[in-house]
Amino acid sequence: MRPRTKFTARLALVVGAALVTVAVPASAAPATTDVRIVTFNDLHGNLEPPSGSSGRVTLPGGATVNAGGAAYLATHLKRLRGEARNTVVLSAGDSIGASPVISALFHDEPTVELLNLLGVEASVVGNHEFDEGLKELRRVQNGGCHPADGCQFRKSFKGANFPFLGANVYHENGLPALLPFSIEFSGGVPIGVIGATLKDLPQVVTPEAIKGLKFGEEVQAIDRTAKLLDLFGVKAQVVLLHQGDNSETAGPDECKVKPGAATAIARQVTSEVDAIFTGHSHQQYNCVINDPEGKPRPVIQGASFGRLLSVVDLKIDRRTRDVVRGETKAHNEIVTRDVKPDRTVQDLIEEAKTKAAPIANKAVGTITADLVDEGAASGESPLGDVIADAQLEATRSNGAQIAMTNPGGIRTDFSYASSPNGEGDGVVTYGEAFAVQPFANIMQTITLTGANLKNVLEQQWQANGVVRILQISKSLKYSYSATAPAGSRISNLTLGGTPIDPAASYRVSVNNFLAAGGDGFTEFTKGTDLSGGPVDLDALIAYFAAHPGIAPPAADRITVLP
Repeated sequence: MRPRTKFTARLALVVGAALVTVAVPASAAPATTDVRIVTFNDLHGNLEPPSGSSGRVTLPGGATVNAGGAAYLATHLKRLRGEARNTVVLSAGDSIGASPVISALFHDEPTVELLNLLGVEASVVGNHEFDEGLKELRRVQNGGCHPADGCQFRKSFKGANFPFLGANVYHENGLPALLPFSIEFSGGVPIGVIGATLKDLPQVVTPEAIKGLKFGEEVQAIDRTAKLLDLFGVKAQVVLLHQGDNSETAGPDECKVKPGAATAIARQVTSEVDAIFTGHSHQQYNCVINDPEGKPRPVIQGASFGRLLSVVDLKIDRRTRDVVRGETKAHNEIVTRDVKPDRTVQDLIEEAKTKAAPIANKAVGTITADLVDEGAASGESPLGDVIADAQLEATRSNGAQIAMTNPGGIRTDFSYASSPNGEGDGVVTYGEAFAVQPFANIMQTITLTGANLKNVLEQQWQANGVVRILQISKSLKYSYSATAPAGSRISNLTLGGTPIDPAASYRVSVNNFLAAGGDGFTEFTKGTDLSGGPVDLDALIAYFAAHPGIAPPAADRITVLP
């Protein structure tokens, strides 16, 4: 029999305690108790303050303010705890993975140490918790040195002090792969924390990383778990949902979402759930969405990279142990940088920076101006252009004629003013390049027909309403009309100025994530004659070395038609 982990043992204790109803005389305590839930999402190992657009929060009216940084987050969290007698801290997923170099070089052990310092009590798994597979996630959970690299950050690694939850994550035989919930006692009452990740996780993770796993429908898993918690006598329940909606430009506490997967889930999930913390889409919003019984409940998300803390204040009836819905208050707290950084967390960051410095601060190239991931109206971006050109150049030996990359694989900007010495000389370091391309995806060159190529571009408009504009090399140009019928949006498709022939064959370079059909681009799986190439980061670094003084390219590869 497999030994119980510290979390399954704790689960047995808290479930037993939750089943016990304690009679409290009316004169002995107030009728209700207040509990504050503080959650962040999509931290992605951003220990240092994120830079560029990734480090700003939009205010009501469109102005922005710099935000984020783990040491500032810790200070704000301490204040929020001080304002409330009872506080529970949670994560809505993607705390690790796709991280900057000072965390990623050490398999995100510095970030796990941060989460322990912050007192995180439970986290749902996001898609990036699976970047290195379930076995590595279990090591992150339970501790121990990395099987290949050993313990490079510190002499030992104790693992996370909190459970990773996934009510809809199963082994192929149908058995649960992760704990579905955690029970946290705060204010004298049990609070059920249910974790569910996106059912479409296989579309955004390489197949090898989740081999042997299945991801079920979110609503069914949440409802099943909520019913179980209710049987245990746990009436106050919150959901950590690693799925989110996109939104229009709006302030942190506005609700200008474009209803998508998260809204659909929130409308259907059982009324037993009292609040839903979302993630994955890196958006900021604070919404109220009615449950199936018509009762309002908060649905909230706090951007990404530690820029916001999502705060939900619950009032819980001591007798029924349930949330008094009408008294719930929710807001997103901006992690401003005008507070004193937490010393303990800052020491952790400095330790990680010092140990990573010999690699992270090595100069790899120069730029003449900022290279940003914010696209033109067409969706084409200067940084996306450079990365696609680098990938084409790195795979020319495979006969590549075109390179295409997914926008989600570009994590931040290159800033001209950023350098190890803060001199603003346009120097690009390895650490900065790693922050832009942290996934270690492998370049692959495949053969597609012209018809396949057009179909790939048509798949940029997806059934769930999401639009993902691929970044393309300068060899390829096309036009699109977003208002045209599905399957007929792409026109004027050319290679080097020559129209693409639907029946001809073309060599196209993409990363292994896209080649496997990631992000919904299933047409790539029809590619043939696969040839391997370098890691995407290595391709970018080689391009910087060969082209000093890179300037932002003109946005002339994609044309938008009426």
